[in-house]
Amino acid sequence: MKRYIIFILAFITLNSYAQDISTFFNKADVFFKAHVADGKVAYSIIHANQDDLNAILKMAETISVSKDNAEIYQAFWINAYNLAVIKGIIDNYPTKSPLDNAGFFDRTQYSLGGKKITLNDIEHKLLRAQFNDARFHFVLVCGAVGCPPLISEAYLSDTLDAQMDKQTKIALNGTFLKVNTKKKRVYASQIMEWYKGDFKTKGSSEIDFINTYRTEKIPSNFKLSYFTYDWNLNKQ
Repeated sequence: MKRYIIFILAFITLNSYAQDISTFFNKADVFFKAHVADGKVAYSIIHANQDDLNAILKMAETISVSKDNAEIYQAFWINAYNLAVIKGIIDNYPTKSPLDNAGFFDRTQYSLGGKKITLNDIEHKLLRAQFNDARFHFVLVCGAVGCPPLISEAYLSDTLDAQMDKQTKIALNGTFLKVNTKKKRVYASQIMEWYKGDFKTKGSSEIDFINTYRTEKIPSNFKLSYFTYDWNLNKQ
C-alpha cells in the first residue's frame, strides 16, 4: 500500500510539472505572437498593459527544469531569457538601448526557474557553459537591433532543434553578414568576434561554421572582419 501511495504521489507530481511547463510554453507562445513582428517588439503596447508579461514570468519563478531533458531545459531558458529582456526594457521604458540601463545584463536579477539570476547567468552559465552549441547566439535576443531577430513564437522542446537551425540560417543569410566579393572579404556581426571560440570547434573556422548554414557559400580564402554592433532598441 505504501509503495502504491508513493507511486501515485510521484505520478501526480510529474503530471503537475508537465502541466506547468506546458502552460508556460503555451502562454509564452501567445505573448510572442501578440507582441513581436518582423523581429521587433511592441514595447509601448506591452508597457501600457504589463499583466500578461508579469503573469508569465510569475509562472516561470517556480518551474524547475533539468539538463537531463536537454530540449525542455534549453527551450525554457531561451524563452525565459527573451522574456526577461523584454521585462528589463519595460521596467526602464522609455529607453533607447539596453545599454542605457546600468547592470541590465550583469546585475539586474530575475526570479526564474527557482533561481535569482541575471541575463548573463542564463546565457553564459546555464546555456553556453552546459552545451556546446553556437546556435544560442542566434536565439537569445538582447533587445538591440544588432541582435538576431526575435521570433514571434515560443521555442518549444519538440521543435527546438529546427527552430534554432532556422534562426541561425536567417541571421547568416541576412543582417549578420556583409559580403564584399570584389575585396574577397566578409564582414560579420561582432557577436562572432566576442564569442569567436564558440564558432571554431574541432579545427573548423568561423567561415566553416557560416557555410554550414549559408545558402551562398563564402569562399575559404575570404578574409573575415567584423562590423560595429547596433545597440539601438529593437522596437516596432
